[in-house]
Amino acid sequence: MVTTVNARSALRLTLIAAGALSLAACGHGPKPSYPTSQATQAPHSAEPSRPQAMPNRTEPVTQNALPGSERDFTVNVGDRVYFDYDMFTVRGDATPLLDAQSDWLKRYPAVQVRIEGNADERGTEEYNLALGARRANAVREYLVAHGVAATRITTVSFGKEKPIDTGAGEQAEAHNRNGHTAIVSGARMQ
Repeated sequence: MVTTVNARSALRLTLIAAGALSLAACGHGPKPSYPTSQATQAPHSAEPSRPQAMPNRTEPVTQNALPGSERDFTVNVGDRVYFDYDMFTVRGDATPLLDAQSDWLKRYPAVQVRIEGNADERGTEEYNLALGARRANAVREYLVAHGVAATRITTVSFGKEKPIDTGAGEQAEAHNRNGHTAIVSGARMQ
């Protein structure tokens, strides 16, 4: 009889331990993975380095961003595309970001935006203002062609007056050749 009681106690303890381990294993699922932003990398060629547009994310990284807010747009979509030296045509690496912008803007039809065209420091003030205007219009035309109402978009050129990278060299200049989509009204308040 003592052997049967000890066997039953051992069986109970084994079952309790197995149950506890099962519960512990169920309580900790796999850690979620979040898309990470890719650092700006230069292509492997003899070309000067140029910033790459962020890839179109399929899952938003909310980072406490209220959907439809300016922060949501900046963090989860992206607000800036880059241009090649002395060019104003939309680069291929910018199209996924502009597609994401147009989708977001169609989802939030009350939002009004201003496209700001920027240039690097090379060239005269007049030339860079004209180049910045062409860049802003290129972004505007892309968004309009992808379903955003033209009445919701204004443009402005800052030329070389508002650099985002005050460093020297090609990398800084590449950052400053951009079109920035700024929300001016209609976004949800954070």
